[in-house]
Amino acid sequence: MDMSTEIGILIAYAFGIIVLYVVGYLFLVPLKLVLRLVLNSLAGGAFILLFNWIGGYLGFHMALSWISAVVVGVLGIPGALAWMVIAGL
Repeated sequence: MDMSTEIGILIAYAFGIIVLYVVGYLFLVPLKLVLRLVLNSLAGGAFILLFNWIGGYLGFHMALSWISAVVVGVLGIPGALAWMVIAGL
């Protein structure tokens, strides 16, 4: 093999590694977003359960559904306050 063939093979390997990196990155970014949404929704559901537990003594109640958990999880405390206003608390 002459030198130009070996350089061509090295360039092909380098290009393949770069393509694999880009494709892997494209699959990883949406997976991180979905995982963050799921974790925030679980945290929102936990907040609603805590709110209902404490609010049970004061006469407050917020319905726990997947929509309310996502809203509270994504928007945080402002989302919880907005959901309370919408629910009529």
